[in-house]
Amino acid sequence: MERFVYADNAATTKLSQPVLDAMMPYLTEEYGNPSSLYRFGNHAKRAIENARAQVAKAINADPFEILFTGGGTEADNWVKELMYSLKKKGKNHFITSAVEHHALIHSAQRLEKEGFEVTFLPVDKEGRIDPEQVKAAIRPETGLVSIMFANNEIGTLYPIAEIGAICREAGVLFHTDAVQAAGHVPIDVKAMNIDLLSLSAHKFHGPKGVGAFYCRRGIPLPSLIDGGAQERGKRAGTENVAGIVGLGEAIRIAVEEMPETAKKVSAMRDRLIDGILEKVPMCRLNGPRHDRLPGNCNISFLGIEGESLLLRLDLAGIAASSGSACASSSLDPSHVLLAIGLPHEVAHGSVRLSLSDFNTEEDVDYILEKLPQIVSTLRSMSPLWEEIQKGEVAFTL
Repeated sequence: MERFVYADNAATTKLSQPVLDAMMPYLTEEYGNPSSLYRFGNHAKRAIENARAQVAKAINADPFEILFTGGGTEADNWVKELMYSLKKKGKNHFITSAVEHHALIHSAQRLEKEGFEVTFLPVDKEGRIDPEQVKAAIRPETGLVSIMFANNEIGTLYPIAEIGAICREAGVLFHTDAVQAAGHVPIDVKAMNIDLLSLSAHKFHGPKGVGAFYCRRGIPLPSLIDGGAQERGKRAGTENVAGIVGLGEAIRIAVEEMPETAKKVSAMRDRLIDGILEKVPMCRLNGPRHDRLPGNCNISFLGIEGESLLLRLDLAGIAASSGSACASSSLDPSHVLLAIGLPHEVAHGSVRLSLSDFNTEEDVDYILEKLPQIVSTLRSMSPLWEEIQKGEVAFTL
């Protein structure tokens, strides 16, 4: 292996040293239970409340409105619990999109099985949703709308402020899965009329296994886990103090450094996209050329199979993915790529390269050196590629 390039930051990011430093005391010396009445426990309790304030500040919320969870998936599942309570008020209609993370898609499918009405809004060829689609889908029995802030596979950014305004005017609750967006693009829950929001620490150089759920003050949120008074009685269980401290510090740093980081990462992303499209024939960028997450590059290569490409990249020391890390063991094509209109055979030949501020220009150079060679090698071994070149198989990108 000549070198190692980590280009799967949409799956998880490297824990930063300042975040680890902030966490260490609560893994070693400050190990008291936050629910204890003595000073040793109060130290941990104060650390949690400090992190709560850090998360609130990052999205312009109030600390009271922040609840800590075991991650973004758990936070997304709170939406399902809220729908159960809304049904008692005659609100049994749920609106989401066809390209959400599986945490939302599977929750919506479960709601359907349990008698709820669910609308999955379609997207255009770049994964976009028109706010007017949301407005048209809302009806008197609609209880909640959930549209992601940014797509985890193709990087599309959504018109959250416009959708939030529509939902607020209609008196419908609005949730956004901001797991990919938090720490990377500006978020203001008040200005954007966001009622509920999910985020996860390990997407912005924090620890795995900890996330947060924002719930606007005044919304009657049901309990997610019963059995204790932690998190205002909404999520029982002794808190992951070190993880929560890491989440708070990670999002503080990410928001503070966002202008500089976003500029650097976006420039590397653009150079990577341009380089691949220039060096590799018959490939396409998935998602919009602009209005996408700073580090996201998702490309489909005609005539090859994505899993083989990932394995070859791995042998060359490049870590990438075929889409959502949570579904990477599945052999089915990405539901996101199918939703934007790609045929199965094109969707199967896709790879997601996602960069962070830990990546370098040399990393981009290395990917641009190795990836075209690997694609060429795989195509040379494919009978399908030969047929495509001869025009015997008609594919469109």
